[in-house]
Amino acid sequence: MENGKKKTATGTQSLRWFMIQWFLVIMLFVFISEELIGMFYRGWMASFLADVMYVNEVSVTTKEGSILLIVLQQIFMSVIEILPEQVAMWVRHTIGSSVESGVQVSINSSVLDNISNKSMNQTYQFAVVIIYLGLLVVTLLPYAIAAFWYYKIISKKVKELMEEEKRRKEEYDRQRNLLLSDIAHDIKTPITTVCGYARALSDHVVRDEQKREEYLQAIYAKSLRMSDLITLLFEYVKLDSSGFELHKERSDIGELLRENVALLYSDFEEKGIELAVDIPEKKFPFEMDKIQMGRAIGNIMTNMVKYNDKGNKVSVSLSDSYRIRIADNGVPIEDELAEHIFEPFARGDEARSTKGGTGLGLSIASKIVEMHGGVLKLERNCKDGYVKAFHIVLK
Repeated sequence: MENGKKKTATGTQSLRWFMIQWFLVIMLFVFISEELIGMFYRGWMASFLADVMYVNEVSVTTKEGSILLIVLQQIFMSVIEILPEQVAMWVRHTIGSSVESGVQVSINSSVLDNISNKSMNQTYQFAVVIIYLGLLVVTLLPYAIAAFWYYKIISKKVKELMEEEKRRKEEYDRQRNLLLSDIAHDIKTPITTVCGYARALSDHVVRDEQKREEYLQAIYAKSLRMSDLITLLFEYVKLDSSGFELHKERSDIGELLRENVALLYSDFEEKGIELAVDIPEKKFPFEMDKIQMGRAIGNIMTNMVKYNDKGNKVSVSLSDSYRIRIADNGVPIEDELAEHIFEPFARGDEARSTKGGTGLGLSIASKIVEMHGGVLKLERNCKDGYVKAFHIVLK
């Protein structure tokens, strides 16, 4: 869930930056278009109006302040001239005065002085107004194109993000169902054993005292197994909840690493695993939640104890770049498992059946490290004699 929230936030930031980028591109397009239109007007249209149309100046005043009234007035006056005389007089008397009073168009041109025909005069004025209206449309055209272009681009991007969000939700639902399935599998196995042994003991099927002791030990071990699983599951869910917050304080990451090594040292000795520790004595101050970061380190080291055999070697080191490295020379991790190793319940079939792992430990560790602004990485085929290594990179 936490990963999903981060992706959603990243998607929002991506959309915001995408919108800003394309807004700047659109503004550049509008600026260049205006310059080109200005060059067209100054280089050709102005001379056309002056030399061909003989227009020196056009002034327009409207009571409503609308250029549309200009066009309507010119169209109205031109249409009147083609109507029968009696009808034209009636229309001019009833409607013409109000239309003419709404718009005052003044065209300063030598052509008007030489045209005595009223109809031709109005046709000329109408042509001039249409030309100016065309110039207005051409001037506004880049803005209309820019608005439509921007709308199409942003709509397409939003659609892509919505589809991506849908895919993420489907993937989250798939992983959640897989998680529930794995939980059911991991709890059902020890419960089946506990129920079988408990039933055998309650029915007095087992009479040998040594055998009874073995059954009781098995019930105890399986109960601990279920308790560990439920504890890890609780930690995983707690980290994923929206109300969870880290309680950070400035502490020494080197000292915390030494404490975790000391806590598990006896476990390494008991299994016969050689432990090499390289932690500088100097301080490594870092803002962290000591409990949670200790849990992340502890989970990785516990995995090293669980999945290594007698005679194997484990190395724990801390570099000046705040990189914690925990490596071993045990069994390599397969490609398929390595790809999903930090996902919940990700582990090999052999680990499921023989090692008793839950697959939640590394997922929890990865979440904790991410919440501290770091990253947990897996290195395979190490060059210093080790097979694999987990790196906690904090800075």
